[in-house]
Amino acid sequence: MARNKFDIDEELESPFDIRHFKRALVYAGRYKKRIALGIALSLISIFAGLITPLFAMHSIDVAIPSGNIPLVLTLGGGMLLSIFAGVFFAQRRSIVMTKVGQDIIYDIREDLFAHLQKLSFEYYDSRPHGKILVRLVNYINNVSELMTNGIINLVMEMLNLLFIAIFMFIVSWELALVVIGGLPLFLVIILFIKNKQRKAWQAVSNKTSNMNAYLHESIVGVGITQMFTREEENAEIFDELSRAYRKDWMRAVSFSLLVWPSVDNIANIVRGAIFIVGLVFFAATAGAEAAATLGTVSAMSMYSWRFWQPLINLSNLMNTFITAVAYLERIFETLDEPIAVSDKPNAVVLPPVKGKVTFENVTFAYEKDNILENLSFTVNPGESIALVGPTGAGKTTIVNLISRFYDVDGGRVLIDNTDISKVSLASLRRQMGIMLQDSFVFSGTVMFNIKYGKRDATDDEAIRACKIVGIDDFIRTLPNGYDTEIKERGAGLSAGQKQLIAFARTILANPRILVLDEATSSIDAKTERNMQKSLDYLLKGRTCTSFIIAHRLSTVRNCDKIMYVNERGITECGSHDELMTKKGYYYSLYEAQIL
Repeated sequence: MARNKFDIDEELESPFDIRHFKRALVYAGRYKKRIALGIALSLISIFAGLITPLFAMHSIDVAIPSGNIPLVLTLGGGMLLSIFAGVFFAQRRSIVMTKVGQDIIYDIREDLFAHLQKLSFEYYDSRPHGKILVRLVNYINNVSELMTNGIINLVMEMLNLLFIAIFMFIVSWELALVVIGGLPLFLVIILFIKNKQRKAWQAVSNKTSNMNAYLHESIVGVGITQMFTREEENAEIFDELSRAYRKDWMRAVSFSLLVWPSVDNIANIVRGAIFIVGLVFFAATAGAEAAATLGTVSAMSMYSWRFWQPLINLSNLMNTFITAVAYLERIFETLDEPIAVSDKPNAVVLPPVKGKVTFENVTFAYEKDNILENLSFTVNPGESIALVGPTGAGKTTIVNLISRFYDVDGGRVLIDNTDISKVSLASLRRQMGIMLQDSFVFSGTVMFNIKYGKRDATDDEAIRACKIVGIDDFIRTLPNGYDTEIKERGAGLSAGQKQLIAFARTILANPRILVLDEATSSIDAKTERNMQKSLDYLLKGRTCTSFIIAHRLSTVRNCDKIMYVNERGITECGSHDELMTKKGYYYSLYEAQIL
């Protein structure tokens, strides 16, 4: 799949439309009261700024010509007060909206993280994890400015334009027409740049994703890199990805930087036109009355600056908006990713199970390539089942279907005669102990990792589980025993030690159905024998049904049944002695391992 490569740009599966922006507004709707406060503060700031030119006009046209010093001082004081009020309330608005914006970003990130935890294994198998991580961190950070001040600024700048236009037409409708005469040119420039800019920022998001994917992969595999001395080759690959990112970034920024100077030049041209029209035209037609219009021209020049300033701000907001849109597309694309395995609308709670597992004509495929076809079998409560066979035959797929990490394409999987597709996932998995082939441990204490699947377990219960799997003695040799901090991905622990900690975690969950996928693949022979004794002790006399996947056939000889998985199903089933007598697939595999 192309999306699974770090050097292939991701294509958007659904293009952006206005609904994406409306979805962002839904998050803003959770904070209506604070946004209303922000709007109120903005309106006060706008009106405080709009009356400032009126003070200046009255001073020039009335107070100064008449020599009325008290009136000049009064108007000057009013002008200073209006400027101070405008700045003060704008600053208060900024504080309120910054907090609102960060709350919105928090909500989006929380929703995205919660959604990612529900997506199926298939989603993660088909994408580099770095490309997923970049959406949760970098992309959401990049929409922060839009959600912090962008939305309210968009509304307020448009209201600002409306109020300024009203004031301009009140002062002089002729000069007001001159000011808005530059709008057609402004719209032409914006329409020309908009689409190119959006595509350019989409390309930047792609290159960011690619670089993050390769960086994540390189960090995780740094040991292999050093082992095979591939540092220089990897540096060249990263350099190529960085150059591609730099190229698209510079192109996107060049489009963004076209907007502001274009609008600023239009604004300066319009301001010049105001003086030309106001002083030359009025002087030629009004004669002595021209001096009386000096305050009007001065006020209109100030209003013109204020009129084009919101347009400049709106153009900058457009830059922010278009940049954020490129990331919102990716964020909402991830949020829209369907959850392949989820609770049905009428899902019921699975009652305490005895452990009977039944497959009825089960068919399952990865990307239309059938792994299992019409598979049927029944496992009784308390039985231990070994799944053996060639790599890729479907052994892990079978236990993943029991755990409902995937839904079947055909047939049914039943536990105690209950179709597991009709029960809640939580009630199903709470009664299962699953140890996958990758023995993952989290950063945190040893005790935290052991209790990960059963948070209400006592320390004594956790220690007992460790004694059962034979790792208690090792843990007590650590600097702080069970309180020793484990580094990320279990750095400092051997693969076998991580596997035993994972096994203890699984045992502690007290499962009714136990799944062990290559549970002994990374431990030595002595530890394996001890672990086998622990497993035998654990299963003895219990109703726990166990499924054990193993390539070492010596570990499954004592299982009640051994199923040989091959050719899209089970080709042989029986005890070790029965299958050895039959001299079929299992016999050949067992003899090959002994030799």
